[in-house]
Amino acid sequence: MELARNLKTESVSRLHPTPPHKVSPQQTVAEAVSLMQQERVGCLLVCRENQLVGIFTERDLLRRVLANDLPLTISVAECMTPDPVVVHPKESIGTAIRRMQQGGYRHLPVVDEAGHPTGILSVKRIIHYVVEHFPSTVYNLPPDPSAVPHSPEGA
Repeated sequence: MELARNLKTESVSRLHPTPPHKVSPQQTVAEAVSLMQQERVGCLLVCRENQLVGIFTERDLLRRVLANDLPLTISVAECMTPDPVVVHPKESIGTAIRRMQQGGYRHLPVVDEAGHPTGILSVKRIIHYVVEHFPSTVYNLPPDPSAVPHSPEGA
């Protein structure tokens, strides 16, 4: 199967990860949320001197801030996920998928050999990649597979 082979051989860079949006650990949650809304993204990389120290996601906002009634004036460092699991641009797409699946992540930071963030890999990018391998199957599915008519329509 072509997809199985490609997952092992094609690198993460083939998926063209999204350029990262960054905040510093000292910035407030309100500033981070504002940036997320402005850029229409679900996560931000938390960096100190261009070194990845954490990730701040919508899930962090909901579970660590809003669920605990914390003010939006707290720093991102107080509610981010520290030392996130990362992927390198030359690693295989299959490796990235495994890491996302094992950790239940929707986003993986992409970092170079020096640990500098170069992008963010999202589940959305991976879904588009998979669809490339099965276009006729995916694009011909009815919106609700169980709603297929049992008899031909029309005259």
